[in-house]
Amino acid sequence: MAHAQLHLSQNAEADELLSDDPLALLVGMVLDQQVPLEWAFSAPLVLLQRLGRPLDAAELAAMDPDELVAIFSEKPAMHRYPGSMAKRVHELCRTLVDDYGGRAERVWDRPESGAELLARLRALPGFGEQKAKIFVALLAKQLGVRPPGWEEVSAPFGEPDSHRSVADIVDEASLAKVRAFKQDMKAKAKAKAASAR
Repeated sequence: MAHAQLHLSQNAEADELLSDDPLALLVGMVLDQQVPLEWAFSAPLVLLQRLGRPLDAAELAAMDPDELVAIFSEKPAMHRYPGSMAKRVHELCRTLVDDYGGRAERVWDRPESGAELLARLRALPGFGEQKAKIFVALLAKQLGVRPPGWEEVSAPFGEPDSHRSVADIVDEASLAKVRAFKQDMKAKAKAKAASAR
């Protein structure tokens, strides 16, 4: 995997971990829902600190899910929904062990096409269609993973110079643009729902 410095959490230590550890990046992506994205992408570092050792998919998969829930639920909680998210991370790690020998980076290792990469991501617990598309765009835009057809399968998130998702966050300014885009989309959805009543 090309080594790039990610800036998703806006916390230097957490971003360093996301850049160095593919498992941390996948965990952050799973947690990126219904919480501010800085919180989601800082959580892998918090998990590492609470465990007291590097993240390891096999070790996390072998843990009692309730033990992981307890770690997620310690104050301050690692997510707004620490119980369900801890279980999802546990399932993710079990899938990585079963399908990829516990190596997160193998999920995006040499896919023959964008469609294959998208299918691999869709098969992971916690990755719906949209999240899988965003992650394809992130891999392509920031980590140099660009199998043929990645643009089509990640649309519209793979568009150049767009600020739609975490795939486009490279610094504070781009984070602000992504946040503004999301708020605009929410406002439009609200207005549409109101007019439909």
